[in-house]
Amino acid sequence: MERPRRKIYLSMKTLPEAGRLWKERTAELRTAGETVPVPEALGRVTAEPVTARLSVPHYHGAAMDGFAVRAEATFSASDVHPLRLQLGRDAFPVDTGDPLPPETDAVIMVEHVTPVGDDAVEIRAAVFPWQHVRKVGEDIVAGELLLPQQHALRPADLGALLASGVAAVPVFARPKVWIQPTGTELVSPEKAPEAKPGQIVEFNGTVLSAMVRECGGDPLLQPVIPDDFASLLAELKRAVVSDADVILLNAGSSAGSEDYTAALVDELGEVLVHGVAMMPGKPVVLGLIEGKPVVGVPGYPVSAILAFEQFVRPLLFSLQGVPAPSFPQVDAVLGRKLASRLGLEEFVRVILGRVAGRLIAMPLQRGAGVITSLTRADGILQIPQELEGVDVGETVSVRLLRSPDDLDHTLIMIGSHDNTVDVLANELKRRDSRIHLSSSNVGSLGGIMAVRRMQTHLAGSHLLDTQTGEYNFSYIERYLSGVPVRLVQLARRRQGLLVRKGNPKGVRGIEDLVRPDVRFINRQTGSGTRILFDYRLQQLGIEPEAIQGYDWDEYTHMAVAVNVLSGRADCGMAIHAAARAMELDFIPVTEERYDLLIPESCWADPKIALVLEIIASPRFREMVEAMGGYDIRESGRIMGIWDGQRWMERIF
Repeated sequence: MERPRRKIYLSMKTLPEAGRLWKERTAELRTAGETVPVPEALGRVTAEPVTARLSVPHYHGAAMDGFAVRAEATFSASDVHPLRLQLGRDAFPVDTGDPLPPETDAVIMVEHVTPVGDDAVEIRAAVFPWQHVRKVGEDIVAGELLLPQQHALRPADLGALLASGVAAVPVFARPKVWIQPTGTELVSPEKAPEAKPGQIVEFNGTVLSAMVRECGGDPLLQPVIPDDFASLLAELKRAVVSDADVILLNAGSSAGSEDYTAALVDELGEVLVHGVAMMPGKPVVLGLIEGKPVVGVPGYPVSAILAFEQFVRPLLFSLQGVPAPSFPQVDAVLGRKLASRLGLEEFVRVILGRVAGRLIAMPLQRGAGVITSLTRADGILQIPQELEGVDVGETVSVRLLRSPDDLDHTLIMIGSHDNTVDVLANELKRRDSRIHLSSSNVGSLGGIMAVRRMQTHLAGSHLLDTQTGEYNFSYIERYLSGVPVRLVQLARRRQGLLVRKGNPKGVRGIEDLVRPDVRFINRQTGSGTRILFDYRLQQLGIEPEAIQGYDWDEYTHMAVAVNVLSGRADCGMAIHAAARAMELDFIPVTEERYDLLIPESCWADPKIALVLEIIASPRFREMVEAMGGYDIRESGRIMGIWDGQRWMERIF
């Protein structure tokens, strides 16, 4: 079969335009109806109106413990003239829920009667007809509308159905969603340990399947098929004639040479949208084949998730006859200036935490392929297409990815990355499952600036003063005037050069980085590691331009290690623990101090108290020592107290 021509986004829609068109063309679609037992119907949506088969109650019953009587026979009773009632003739003992004996129409509460011997009671007040009686149909009348069509069933609804004699209920069937991963480079998760360079573990299918289940649907996850037009077309035809209600083609929706989704949908049906002005998620394809919705979901994981949320999620709820539940939103103060492309609706992942009484939103990495930006995120900030960005300090609306209650138990840590932070996060969760440590790796200087702007509970820093050889003190003096903080040592650690096992390039030290056959991977500007590296270059009289890869940087030690392990770089500057974790060789350069900066305004926070308790504990120290390259004998020691103008206490 002739390869189709590449499809470029010739008529990209804005997100609102695409949403409106998609809704217009799919709004009347519904899944088939089915009848399910009431006990299994929680969360399902009624496909027809449901009427009661029985009245509730279906008999006149006592609403109190006491005595059933004929109300008219009690009208003469009073305090002056008590009325005596003969048991078994004028009054009949009943418990709550008992049917009323014939000819009775009221119940006298047991505490309002006085026993007289074994066969009579005396009353001093009359009762009125139907007092303390649940009459037939008081709750539900047989034949009345019990639940309307398109009603999502709740626990109480199930009780009402059973009480009124309805044992099974007609509901819309769960939407069946055909999920087809595509890509010659994909391998199944079971084969992940055998993956070769260029092969990617297929996990989008599992993510999409889980999202389908969250929307009340049944995922039909298919095996991976390669990027071959004929094979893809045959598989799409099979999906169209299946009992699936929706078809998702994952990957192949862009405009590359092997991106066939738009052409496939065009071949068999109608392409409604190819390309939406949103980021991530731009390459999405929306179409119909024989009346069946088909969505080309982008291959990058974050793009796939956001495209699903914008177009598949509302469709799946609509197929069941109900609108998609809205996402919870909160207002927060943006912690860092964000630029955005005009004309693109951008979705930025953020961490959230309450600092000094304000809810702070700190952006994370934006890459469409960075799925950890969603696993770490507390919320998503949507920047409208008509804006070119949002300024620091602006109040923004953030869609929550966690419970609103979690925000008061979230610790924000901004600054330098260190592997011990991962240990700390896990230990916090182990001690108190409510506490969540959200970290943003922006470098030591970025952490200090976040402290100055009151945007973080604590910051990690290892900034070397190249004049004195000390760590952090001079930077606090320079940038935190008027901001009281405490400086707490987390660990001393070894920094050095990471090279592959066996050191194939024979790198002996920083001076070898000027060799033309050595590719270096650096840390970002403002990080303590970058400052240390530049200091060592200055000492050795080496110009940065002489190093191949000096301007190529990463934000974490582990990212540097992965670059070296993968062969993208021959060498990188990072901590010993990162080398050990990735089984790389390590060439020591120096030992440095990694500290926590804790604003005085946060010092009394119980979450900070727990942090300090953990880092001083034997368990934490043992775990960190096991990673290698750390000296934690003084972990938890206060190195200095800065009142905003001068050092109240300082350890040299």
